[in-house]
Amino acid sequence: MPQLILHHYASSPFSEKIRLILGYKRLDWASVTVPVIAPKPDVVALTGGYRKTPFLQIGADIYCDTALMARVIEQHTPRPTLYPASAPLAPMLAQWADSTLFWTMIPYVMQQPAGVAAIFGNAPAEALKAFRTDRAAFAASVHRPTLADASAQFSTYLGWLDAQLADGRPFLGGNEASIADFSVAHILWYVRRAPPVAQILEPHARLNAWHQRVQSFGAGRSEPMSSAQAIAVAAAASSHAPASVASGQGFEPGERVTVAATDYGTDAVAGTLVGLGTDEVVIQRADERAGTVHVHFPRIGFQVKKESSPT
Repeated sequence: MPQLILHHYASSPFSEKIRLILGYKRLDWASVTVPVIAPKPDVVALTGGYRKTPFLQIGADIYCDTALMARVIEQHTPRPTLYPASAPLAPMLAQWADSTLFWTMIPYVMQQPAGVAAIFGNAPAEALKAFRTDRAAFAASVHRPTLADASAQFSTYLGWLDAQLADGRPFLGGNEASIADFSVAHILWYVRRAPPVAQILEPHARLNAWHQRVQSFGAGRSEPMSSAQAIAVAAAASSHAPASVASGQGFEPGERVTVAATDYGTDAVAGTLVGLGTDEVVIQRADERAGTVHVHFPRIGFQVKKESSPT
């Protein structure tokens, strides 16, 4: 199979989730560092304007959202599995962690001056202002709890996770690691990047020991790649992953559609529909530099619409 190319940046929590999965799978991968804030012209060339980080590239196929990326990596390397039969609810727990738990943790860390100072270090005031402006638009649709509520809720959630490990199991789903472990681990990783506010983790000895186990998987073996090189890889690709539009979905192959996240980063990506099922939607786009690319999204957390006809 073609090379795995991860487009990410070092401090991105969801990027850490995928890096850990690549480490768990002991995979080699190419590392493309993307800008933290817009503009991102090379990202647009490949994704059509998808705002979230990271995304995964295999040739001229671009995979958005870490839930879908994890499934693609699983297909690439099935063992060790992210979806053990012994943990059938792991994907559901992962979805909760990636949404509810994440958007409780972020206001807990970022509404505290000590948390912001730890995350951004010595970044100049102009950079911090630019980041806040970018993220205000990016997450405008998200209802964030107050610091008091986020602190109480996050503490409760950590207690639930710690209790899940009370029977001595090494991972959240049992004896085998699963997608749930990686979806929770990147959230604790982000909190630990801000030591002044990470004391909220201290009462949870089992959870802290679990987190060390997951972090010990590392990040696999990566080699740097420039965004220009990644675009050239897409342009040189001669085929795409198989895709088809299933009947009964309300859409036809070749229709012009838009796909957008329903939670945050809701900028719509437009293209021609080439794949649609209960798990995934695939659109085809043409870019003058990247050539013909197929951009893949999961169905959960995204909305597919027929592109509005011009008036």
